[in-house]
Amino acid sequence: MAKEYPASPKAQQLQESKKQRLTYILLVSALCVAFYVLGAWQNTTLPKPVASSSSAITKVDCDPATGVPSFGSASSSQETLDFEAHHQLSLDDADAEATVEPFPACPLNFSEYTPCEDRTRGRRFERAMLVYRERHCPGKDEEIRCLIPAPPKYRTPFRWPQSRDYAWFNNIPHKELSVEKAVQNWIQVDGERFRFPGGGTMFPRGADAYIDDIGKLISLSDGKIRTAIDTGCGVASWGAYLLKRNILAMSFAPRDTHEAQVQFALERGVPAIIGVMGKQRLPYPSRSFDMAHCSRCLIPWHEFDGIYLAEVDRILRPGGYWILSGPPINWKTHYKGWERTKEDLKDEQDKIEDVARSLCWNKVVEKGDLSIWQKPKNHLECASIKKKYKTPHICKSDNPDAAWYKKMEACVTPLPEVSNQGEIAGGAVERWPERAFAVPPRVKRGLIPGIDAKKFEEDKKLWEKRVAYYKRTLPIAEGRYRNVMDMNANLGGFAASLVKYPVWVMNVVPVNSDRDTLGAIYERGFIGTYQDWCEAFSTYPRTYDLLHADNLFSIYQDRCDITNILLEMDRILRPDGTAIIRDTVDVLTKVQAITKRMRWESRIMDHEDGPFNPEKILVAVKTYWTGNASEQH
Repeated sequence: MAKEYPASPKAQQLQESKKQRLTYILLVSALCVAFYVLGAWQNTTLPKPVASSSSAITKVDCDPATGVPSFGSASSSQETLDFEAHHQLSLDDADAEATVEPFPACPLNFSEYTPCEDRTRGRRFERAMLVYRERHCPGKDEEIRCLIPAPPKYRTPFRWPQSRDYAWFNNIPHKELSVEKAVQNWIQVDGERFRFPGGGTMFPRGADAYIDDIGKLISLSDGKIRTAIDTGCGVASWGAYLLKRNILAMSFAPRDTHEAQVQFALERGVPAIIGVMGKQRLPYPSRSFDMAHCSRCLIPWHEFDGIYLAEVDRILRPGGYWILSGPPINWKTHYKGWERTKEDLKDEQDKIEDVARSLCWNKVVEKGDLSIWQKPKNHLECASIKKKYKTPHICKSDNPDAAWYKKMEACVTPLPEVSNQGEIAGGAVERWPERAFAVPPRVKRGLIPGIDAKKFEEDKKLWEKRVAYYKRTLPIAEGRYRNVMDMNANLGGFAASLVKYPVWVMNVVPVNSDRDTLGAIYERGFIGTYQDWCEAFSTYPRTYDLLHADNLFSIYQDRCDITNILLEMDRILRPDGTAIIRDTVDVLTKVQAITKRMRWESRIMDHEDGPFNPEKILVAVKTYWTGNASEQH
């Protein structure tokens, strides 16, 4: 048996030293953790429990007299959540900020300024194919750094659904359409209000009756048709009256002699955007819309080798419908009123019919003033049709979704391949409302990098949680907001979580994003557009109630000046409107410093998961102010 020897005094001393060092490390570690938790607890003021209520947080409340959001306390007797950022500017930064001047107000003649659709700038461009009415954004030497004023006596718009029929005259002080379109009942002046009877050039009985006529020819009530596009929309009465049928229309029209038609549409709480069919593709992905519509929209469908119908074909879903009313449809009845010859109108209709056939469309019906075509579900039979019609040819472009400053082509956009005649190219979508929460075909087919069905489901749950958190602070469910924009929409989860409220959402996918998700958003039954936020959005000032920006500034802070993005947000946000901006605390600190110069009131909130998450939420309200009538230039 081995003999044990006692350890030497030196070895015992070394072992004791190791124990002391370990004890010291553990003690220091415990103190660090304790002080970190204590510091976090002290910097996060939580509501104290109250017997009669679970909790209270600071809310952006509505003033009961005006319905306008304001930062207030849910209860005066309870402590409120600390909205201050836990990471503050240094003293040097704070001093520098204090010396920065607020942005001045622009002269009143900028009240309806649309930077990328400025008519003076547009005159520099060719008139052929309406190029001069397309987007032409200002260069660096033309940029303005002032706040767009609301007109004097501006008032908060009527709430939906009353806003569908009424708007305040002082908000859009233009009587031109009420005179020019008086017979067609587009719009009427009624004292200090505008009234929208729902009329249109081809539906003098009203949009409701006109849509009923369409519903007798194709089904509008079974949930198969959800997304629509109205080309040359006027004041968007067609889109306004589709909403009660759960059909969401993207209405567009140029900024032209029909003064402020898109502005009227948005003032009514109806989706709309400034746009024109010129030489550029419309800013939507392929296979987006279930239905397209033109009611005397004055687009020359039969000209330029059918390029405009080919563009409609690109954005229509397989099996989607194109509806045409007005010249040349029913020309035998209307040729005298249109002041055109029978021969001219017949020739135009024959050419439109030829273009439609060359796109492999099938004419469903022509009855009265309406004619309806249907795009095929797939292109299995299109090959034989193209043997007869050599033009337009099949497009060779490898990305039919590319649509930002992309030239239109007079060609047929090929549909995804199918295995049988009954299969819908690209995949079928569910009927509405199930469609909003079903996995989109583009996700199922693995067409969006990094997104699969599992991550889509996780995204749905994430936005349900986030919107529930927003509701604790903002009057989302109370009818305060109608026109909402998600400036970085990702998969459309924010819009999906708002679907039960009386709002609509413009889902914007930045062209600088890592992945293109707009096609999937349309497959969910929502609408949206592409946008580069280094440029202005195609809308009038004061057209949105709520702007939501999820990590938008992290995307753009190294691409362009974020001050310009914030000034654009101020331009399109209504007085007393709200902005929700999610980002890292460092980015939000910069953003908040700029918003203070824009007459915004703001607070930085903790993430819905608590104060330890590095992402924070800035909630801001644009204060009410108007321009001075004496400052016109």
